[in-house]
Amino acid sequence: MNTSILNRFTARQPAVLSQLTCALGLALAATAVQVHAANVYVSNEKDNKIVVFDAQGKQTSTIDVCKRPRHLMFNADKSRIYVCCGDSNELGVVDRAAGKLLETVPLGDSPEIFDLSPDGKLAYVSIEDESVLAAYDLATKKEVFRVKTGGEPEGVLVSRDGKTAYVTSEEANVVHVIDLVAKKVSKNIKVGKRPRRFALTPDGSELWISNELSADVSIVDTNTHAVKATVKFDIKGMRKADITPVGVLLTKDGKTAWVTLGKANHVAEVDVASRQVRRTVLAGKRAWGLALSPDETTLYVTNGLSDDMTLVDTREGKAIRTVAAGRVPHTPLVAQ
Repeated sequence: MNTSILNRFTARQPAVLSQLTCALGLALAATAVQVHAANVYVSNEKDNKIVVFDAQGKQTSTIDVCKRPRHLMFNADKSRIYVCCGDSNELGVVDRAAGKLLETVPLGDSPEIFDLSPDGKLAYVSIEDESVLAAYDLATKKEVFRVKTGGEPEGVLVSRDGKTAYVTSEEANVVHVIDLVAKKVSKNIKVGKRPRRFALTPDGSELWISNELSADVSIVDTNTHAVKATVKFDIKGMRKADITPVGVLLTKDGKTAWVTLGKANHVAEVDVASRQVRRTVLAGKRAWGLALSPDETTLYVTNGLSDDMTLVDTREGKAIRTVAAGRVPHTPLVAQ
């Protein structure tokens, strides 16, 4: 090698190494931020706030929203949070980065649960006191149409093609299958007593419905719209009337379902293939809402009567810790 070139390279080595070290440090720092940047958002009905936690359950901030916040959802890029407020009859729009309420969309009387159209332009909301599913244009803030349901509609789930909405009626004990193109109920599916919430399997073939007053989950075939199986819950030493399933979700691989058991103060882990309860985990009083961490190793369970949230290690099937979450926490929502 030419001596002058070698000398120049040797002289530059410390600078090059410094640049490489700096770049590596920044990359590692970015990775660390990515791993630990998960936020958990929890609506609480009595404080009119969304409480923000880190992944380990440490409270980091609160966001003032509309009155009696309940169900939460992200928009497509997770830059905003939609929050359904039951007492002010609004859908709040929260800017995550700013940590504040941007605007609201007026809704009907006592809105409960909602889902978004696949393009994110419409919100389909169960309006409890009016017994309807109402569709709202999020840009114009106007109601587009409504479909009559049974009494006390709650759970809402829109199919991936945007053509069908499933809505539970707590009073009628049915799941309404609503044709969103024709804007009418196409079928009523008889399920358990006081159906509440939904979960759809990853392949879209099964709809899981929690039935609060029959202590079970109905599993509906989405092709035939018939109940194909029922998962029953039982906890030793506890009356059936105190086992009140509400929240239900499935893992990304579709192999496991998690169900909150309400007044039973437990959450159940269910094997989807066998329909058998693997185990139950003690949470707080009236275990209600639930959400999984991005890697599905932590389950966040909101407990409405003990005003807290329990973090569950899903691998060990044990509660890690319980943290205060405001008065009457309703829905946990997790992002990374």
